Amino acid sequence: MAAVIPLSDASRRPAHFPSITVLLIVANSFVFICELLGGDEFVAKWSVIPADIDAGHHLITLLTAMFMHGSWSHIIGNMVFLRAFGPEIEDAMNPLRYSVFYLLGGVVAMFAQVAFSPASTIPSLGASGAIAAVMGAFLVTYPRDRIRSLLFIFISVRVTFIPAALLIGVWFLIQLFSLGAVADVETGGVAYMAHIGGLIFGAITARFFVDPERIAEQI
Repeated sequence: MAAVIPLSDASRRPAHFPSITVLLIVANSFVFICELLGGDEFVAKWSVIPADIDAGHHLITLLTAMFMHGSWSHIIGNMVFLRAFGPEIEDAMNPLRYSVFYLLGGVVAMFAQVAFSPASTIPSLGASGAIAAVMGAFLVTYPRDRIRSLLFIFISVRVTFIPAALLIGVWFLIQLFSLGAVADVETGGVAYMAHIGGLIFGAITARFFVDPERIAEQI
């Protein structure tokens, strides 16, 4: 059994402090605390219910749901990925463009999940779709960069360096295969379609947000 946890880009570092990425991590953490305090009522109010969105109701949840998480492992995993890929993409775009890109990616990802199961009444939540958009942008912007990662193989742990194109490409294939595996499940699960939609959005639209001059500033 093996697992990979991305840590950071080993090929470059941002020329500017990733203020928006840090702010997003803080915002997600704050909302998660609100979830713990508010319980199921808070989750029901602010998460996406596909059937409601399909009916044109509670559209604000397309934004609020991307700051919510279902468990400690959910938020920790998402924030680790955001910390690994976000700083370089924020630096390549600039804070304002990156903010717009992140939010659009999250909304598009949620719409993809709703389109996949429009009649579902199961809450959808999480930053995974927006972070997948960031990964998609990273894939087309820095495909040859090496990602410093923790590689777990059974009880062995070591630091390794994996090409971004390979790491993100394998992650995307896992989402595709997992989507097929859960397509007939009606009792909930991971929003794989949001992951797929987010990454595709990020890969297609990244070039409209990145600034070549800012990329050149990165070390």
